[in-house]
Amino acid sequence: MKSPYILIVYFSRNGHVHKLAQELAIGVESAGMAAVMRTVPRVSAVCESVAEDIPESGHIFCDNDDLINCSGLLLGSPTHFGNMASPLKYFLDQTSELWLNGALIDKPAGVFTSTSSIHGGQESTLLSMMLPLMHHGMVVAGVPYSENALAQTRLGGTPYGSSHLESDKLSPHEINICRTQGKRIATLALKLL
Repeated sequence: MKSPYILIVYFSRNGHVHKLAQELAIGVESAGMAAVMRTVPRVSAVCESVAEDIPESGHIFCDNDDLINCSGLLLGSPTHFGNMASPLKYFLDQTSELWLNGALIDKPAGVFTSTSSIHGGQESTLLSMMLPLMHHGMVVAGVPYSENALAQTRLGGTPYGSSHLESDKLSPHEINICRTQGKRIATLALKLL
């Protein structure tokens, strides 16, 4: 049996969602669990993957085996018109076999996003990413208000999941929210093993 891990799957065009993923990984590891980071390839206008199996740099592309073998999932995307980016949606659309087999049932999951404006659709994007996870039977968990940064942030961070208002770096509140969310998903996964 492989060691348990939380899979962090994200798409990041400009690096902001990647920054969130890194902080989520720190939170996962603070709970004593491994964090495995994966990305998804860009897609063309006709919704086909436009990259090789292994990217030239950064994290490798996620595949169904990564999902099958994970103990929990954190899913991230930039906001595109209040919704997840098409590369992440395209990736999720390829997981029907896992849905048919019930491979993700009862695994904890959370979502995260980044926007270029304060009212750019963070919460609607997070909710859009939750829908396929619920169809997979995953246990979707947000960020509880016991994380004080939720009540203090003026940039990113919601009870639905970590978020970031795009700038050069994450705010201290955004970092705290990420780490809390990562730790929470890992803690839930350890309880469900």
